[in-house]
Amino acid sequence: MTVSTPALPAPLALAPHHARLAISAVFFVNGLSFASWVPHIPTVQARLGLSTSLLGLALLGVALGALVAMPLTGMLVARWGSRAVTIVSSLLFCPLVALPVRAPSLPLLMVALISFGAAYGAMDVAMNAHAVTVERKLGKTVMSSFHALYSLGGLAGAGSSILLLSWGLTPASHMLGVSVLGLAVVLAASRFLLPASADEGGHAHAFAFPRGPLLFMGLLTFLVLMVEGAMADWSAVYLRQSLGTEAGLAGAGYAVFSLAMTTGRFTGDRMVSTFGPRRLLHVGGLLAAGGLGAALVLHHPVAALIGFGCVGLGLSNLIPVLFSAAGRVPGIPSGVGIAAVSTLGYGGFLVGPPLIGLVAEPLGLPAALGLLVAFLALVAASGSRVLRTQT
Repeated sequence: MTVSTPALPAPLALAPHHARLAISAVFFVNGLSFASWVPHIPTVQARLGLSTSLLGLALLGVALGALVAMPLTGMLVARWGSRAVTIVSSLLFCPLVALPVRAPSLPLLMVALISFGAAYGAMDVAMNAHAVTVERKLGKTVMSSFHALYSLGGLAGAGSSILLLSWGLTPASHMLGVSVLGLAVVLAASRFLLPASADEGGHAHAFAFPRGPLLFMGLLTFLVLMVEGAMADWSAVYLRQSLGTEAGLAGAGYAVFSLAMTTGRFTGDRMVSTFGPRRLLHVGGLLAAGGLGAALVLHHPVAALIGFGCVGLGLSNLIPVLFSAAGRVPGIPSGVGIAAVSTLGYGGFLVGPPLIGLVAEPLGLPAALGLLVAFLALVAASGSRVLRTQT
């Protein structure tokens, strides 16, 4: 039995570099939409009267939705192609991102966040799969640039949120505007994505569980993305609740984090060539751990912003380094290695935010964020050993 591809506008017969621009725009929309929601988390918490633990439970809905959607998306990509699934998941994600800020109760907030998470997870898998196809057609490494556009979108989302909130725009109106903008960009980009015939086979291995050296790389990736996820969801809460900043300034933490990560990713290829992957992993982990640790000890908004910037810069190239190493494990095809590590790693991005919420309830948010310092120190200490055979 065959399943036909969803009815979508036919792709245009253009060179791969047009597809590169198009999928870059999709990455940008993904980062913009997610980061635009982040500054509203404290407002939603206050409006619904949620404790820290209940907020963490609600944010777990994003993880649950994504964990269900990700493996299903892999099967859909194998059947329909990465282009079709990228377009459909993006068109679902953009309107769903506007729902959490409108939720009138905790149960409906959970429903909104589960739906939001499912669409986010599906879009993440599909757009990365299409990015791999574009990269292969171009014949050169460009994956870091796609993730840089995601980070640039995050910067734009967080930065515009600060400005618009200071002007008195309501969260509901802000997220509606983000939704409409995202839909417009995705529709414009969809005609330039590569057709399903450009995809390469072998998707059955996309979710293989990592073993041997891949397991250790996957665990490091898990820790790195756990910190990244926690920064996205808890930086604004920390600035507003623990340090007493205004609602508009609360979003500045994630904006600084995104700016530093974007800068690091745009210079990532040069950094790897200059310092080597092992040293970059070690120094990046130390910079992130030291910056966040100092920020928590000093307990001041300026220190927090500088510390979040150090975390963003330190983390910026760790994932590309680990993915590259996973693709060069002897005896394992590069695609299988990268898929195995990323599968385990993205679990950390989903687990991080609710874990911080659960730990923060009895110990306080600064102590919970202190766990991230320990995780980053572990990455810095053990990363070079994991990559020893890769240099």
